[in-house]
Amino acid sequence: MPDITIKKRVLRNKRRKHIRKTIIGSSERPRLVVFKSNKHIYAQLIDDVSQTTITAASTLTKEIAAQLTDTKSKIGKATVVGEHVAKLATDKKISKIVFDRAGYLYHGRVKALADGARKGGLEF
Repeated sequence: MPDITIKKRVLRNKRRKHIRKTIIGSSERPRLVVFKSNKHIYAQLIDDVSQTTITAASTLTKEIAAQLTDTKSKIGKATVVGEHVAKLATDKKISKIVFDRAGYLYHGRVKALADGARKGGLEF
């Protein structure tokens, strides 16, 4: 019987590949990619046409880490990261994005990050 974590990883990669067939980021509408580990959450705005990362934020970013001293929950931290990514995007005059959940189910921390980005002014 295979290990549960290996099975989950295989299923996530299958979902990720299926999603990436249709989602493409451009300079006008970059792709907001989410990655989550057990402790941290990361978000990047990527232009797939020129293959560059426009901006990125995570719970390890210095500006965000200072805000997270009073936040205990992972969902609260994800919301702050989403708001920070939205602020960085608006500084670069980006208002519309394509959301790439990277195979993760759309609930919990992934949903909180998306809600934080919407609250910050990004349109999906």
